[in-house]
Amino acid sequence: VQLQASGGGLVQAGGSLGLSCVASGRSFSRDVMGWFRQGPGKEREFVASINWWSGDSAYYADSVQGRFTISRSNAKNTVYLQMNSLKPEDTAVYYCAAGSSSSRLARTTARYWGQGTQVTVSS
Repeated sequence: VQLQASGGGLVQAGGSLGLSCVASGRSFSRDVMGWFRQGPGKEREFVASINWWSGDSAYYADSVQGRFTISRSNAKNTVYLQMNSLKPEDTAVYYCAAGSSSSRLARTTARYWGQGTQVTVSS
């Protein structure tokens, strides 16, 4: 089982980036999938997660609500994160994850992790 994240890079403040995470090894259509990030000197924190029931309901951290959008394609075993209006404080390594949850995905309930992709936002 493997999660492969891609799409990171360098962008100016106010710009946009899209991240993708392809899962392989088995179907993840019944998993909660999400994104976490870890900034320099900070702990890994929740960004967004999306369930597979209730019309793919999504959860967001307050800091990204209204700017980031998470989506998934079960047919492609892929989860996406569209990031708009990026700020320097969004600079971090972004990790995709998959696991079980009755609501939003947490670090303690994420069973599988991707390798991380660097997002750098310049001011």
